[in-house]
Parts: sequence; structure tokens; C-alpha cells
Amino acid sequence: MARFFMAGTNLLGSPTAIIRGRDAEHIQVLRLRPGEDVTICDTQGSDYKCRLVRADKEEAELEIIEVVPCKGEPSVSVTVLCGLPKGDRVDYIIQKSVEAGAHDIVFFKSARCIARPEDPYKKLERWNRISEEAAKQCGRGIIPKVSWAEDYGEVLNTAVHKDLALFMYETGEREPLNRVLDSNPGITSVSVITGPEGGFDAYEADLARLSGLHICSMGERILRCETAPVVALTAIMYATGNLS
Repeated sequence: MARFFMAGTNLLGSPTAIIRGRDAEHIQVLRLRPGEDVTICDTQGSDYKCRLVRADKEEAELEIIEVVPCKGEPSVSVTVLCGLPKGDRVDYIIQKSVEAGAHDIVFFKSARCIARPEDPYKKLERWNRISEEAAKQCGRGIIPKVSWAEDYGEVLNTAVHKDLALFMYETGEREPLNRVLDSNPGITSVSVITGPEGGFDAYEADLARLSGLHICSMGERILRCETAPVVALTAIMYATGNLS
């Protein structure tokens, strides 16, 4: 079923919904006909089951049939914080993190980052568009926000304000990720920090430890920077009952 996002303020109290712009064009591309079912998400976790009334390339009108909670939203809110990788690895991290259930994604520059963007803020519009498309594809109830953190201190500050703060590290003294998750049942918010291609400098891990984060291992294999956040997310979703 075709799925679109629309601000909830445009849906409340109305028996119909009007879609305009790029999404209206998309309805034309999909060749949806009057009477066919469409889902509109209010970006707050509710799905509006609709029936298409009319459509052209300018706008589409839909009759709202039913409002239900979105089944695609996990019970735990996970913030993924990634050292900025180079090239299309950013796209991969956004797509797969959204599919795996991330609530939001933050990129940042760390000591060993190879990528050197002149102005990452110029990339945010595109990054958030990737997030929206991934959210539509996998049936999410929100559009996970993608943002940029100016410095490492900001990253740690964001991380420690969650119920559980995790720092993925490939060397030294670490806790097994599964043991940390098993020891923290009932959590509703998690932060997970992963590194860029070159991993983290020792001082970055030390600062994370001093800030109260769990320094975690995901086994003896060295994971690529685009793989680590997806594996960590999957482990969190499994431990919190969101893969059942």
C-alpha cells in the first residue's frame, strides 16, 4: 500500500486529506485510481487509512476511513551518533538505521574522520530526504531526523541524557553489548555511538568512559563503520522485544 507523510495538524478534525506537490506527483506515477487504499502517517506515530477520491499532478484528495497506531514504531527510542564516514556510506547508514528502528541520527566529526565536509549543514536537506524515503519504504510512523553535531562534547552530552548510553569500541577493556542490554531491562531510550573508518582515538573512548557511557564490544570481528550502527541497533531491538 502506498504510504505518505503529512503533518498531523493538516489531518485533525477533517474527513478528507489533500496531498500536494511531490507526493501528488508520486501518486500519478504509481497510477493509483479512485477507490484504492492509501496510508497517510501524521509523523507522530499514527496511520490514517484512506481511500483515494481523485488525483491529478497538482493534488490528490483522499477520504479518511480509520486512524490507527503505526505498527512500525519500536517501543524504544534509539539515537544513533556516528563519526562521519566518507562517500555514500552516509546514505547507507541513514537508510539502514531508519529501517532498523532508529529514532534519530546524528553525524559528527571525530579525530580519525577521513571525510572533511566544508559545510555539513548543506547536506542535511538531502540526508533528511533519504530518511523520509526510507521511512516510507519500511512503514515507519515517524521520519527520523538527521542532524549534525558541532563537536564531540555535544555528542557525549546528547548520549548521557538517555536511559542507556552505549559507546561501541573495538579494543581495550569493554563490556559485551548483550550483557549490558540484559542488565538494563525496561529501558525506553538508548544512545549508541559508533566511529568513522579509522575508529576512535583512545582519548575519545576515555572521555566517553568518564562521562558514564558503557564501553561496549560487539564481538571479536571488526565491523565496518557503516555496519556497526546497524548491528548495534538490531541488538537493541532484539533485547527490547522489537523483533518479535
